Amino acid sequence: MDFVVKVMFILVLSLTASPPFLVPVLGSRHGQWSTERRLINSWGSEDLVTNLPGQPKVHFQHYAGYVTVNEKSGRALFYWFYEASTLPNDKPLVLWLNGGPGCSSVGYGATQEIGPFIVDSEGHALKLNPYSWNTEANMLFVESPVGVGFSYSNATAEYDSLGDDFTANDAYTFLHKWFLKFPSYKSRMFYVAGESYAGKYVPELAELILDKNKDPSLFIDLRGILLGNPETCDAEDWKGLVDYAWSHAVVSDETHTTIRDSCDFNSNNTWSNEDCSQAVDEVLKQYKVIDIYSLYTSVCIGNSTGSEQTSLQVMFRSTSKMMPRIMGGYDPCLDGYATTYYNRPDVQKALHVSDGQNLKQWSICNMEIFKSWSDSKESVLPIYKKLISAGLRIWVYRLAAGSKNMRGLRSQHSEELDTRFPSLNQASHLPFFHPFFAGNPHLSNAKSALIIDC
Repeated sequence: MDFVVKVMFILVLSLTASPPFLVPVLGSRHGQWSTERRLINSWGSEDLVTNLPGQPKVHFQHYAGYVTVNEKSGRALFYWFYEASTLPNDKPLVLWLNGGPGCSSVGYGATQEIGPFIVDSEGHALKLNPYSWNTEANMLFVESPVGVGFSYSNATAEYDSLGDDFTANDAYTFLHKWFLKFPSYKSRMFYVAGESYAGKYVPELAELILDKNKDPSLFIDLRGILLGNPETCDAEDWKGLVDYAWSHAVVSDETHTTIRDSCDFNSNNTWSNEDCSQAVDEVLKQYKVIDIYSLYTSVCIGNSTGSEQTSLQVMFRSTSKMMPRIMGGYDPCLDGYATTYYNRPDVQKALHVSDGQNLKQWSICNMEIFKSWSDSKESVLPIYKKLISAGLRIWVYRLAAGSKNMRGLRSQHSEELDTRFPSLNQASHLPFFHPFFAGNPHLSNAKSALIIDC
């Protein structure tokens, strides 16, 4: 499955060729680049990771540290940036955000999914990930919002007022301040990517970039967004979650019929219907004992860190429309391995998080943020329409064995966008590396949006 997702990513980047920024001179590790290639000011140089415990030898550089996004409150976001493993100057920059809300892009995206390193089973060392996206792009992982992972605010009361708009604005501020550390990346082709609840973060940030780009001094060369199993439209996402559970024998016909007949997911009072509430509780109960993202793999027995599954029913009622965030992978215990590794003093020191003595308490998800999330758009489909109209590309992919989301973006539910989202199945007659382009006569209604079923 990771291989399929990586192929998708390579395919995406092939759609818009990146012009080389510099011409290499033969005879060095990556080619001999001019001084512009490593145009990194003193702040960025201080963030170079040189002695990460258990790291295998690699031929690329990576950086980790903090970017302060609000001086007054002492609000800072933690990032981990990996150069592309080859020819980093020729390749685009991709920002990756995980969802939750409240889950770590380092703990999930970088450590379990698309980063170059995966934590071993003891949390003692790292191993190379053959499916890392940094083979094709320069990858920037940010723990967002504050309160997630190593990111923090000195004004801890801010943790109770986090929401979509707060997160988008902080991410935007982060980008411009990060470009001060790494100025050569400011002119790169730029993509924003993410999964799950980042299906809201990502288009919201893209919209903000698009609006701010009207000021030439703030211009970021945003080309598109990539989304895995994204949340898009609350009502349709809930319907999709339930329908998938029923069609894959997670819940009974009776439970599915009760939900279909008694639940109005477009209502703000969904859970006031007792029949609906109890039936949805039954769906959530089943998803506490299987992996919502990978129905056919094992769960980690005795691992309490797996998204800290505490009283899911209570959380859903309190957040009304929040979808579950239960992450898994081929090794269902990766959450625990990551937690062990990132709480090690030597690891925190190597990542410039602490001095190795005064440690930060790292967790893979902050459930308090999840429960207190203050604003969440019911649908980001209007933002999709705006991005498409502006000529940006949107790629959406889902995993066949994962049960979450996506219903709001299926072709039959995308009328609001005034476009259809074709799947790769619909585009199978086209050459593999060119599945769609705007103006292709076979996909003329697709504009710049594509769904990929993995």
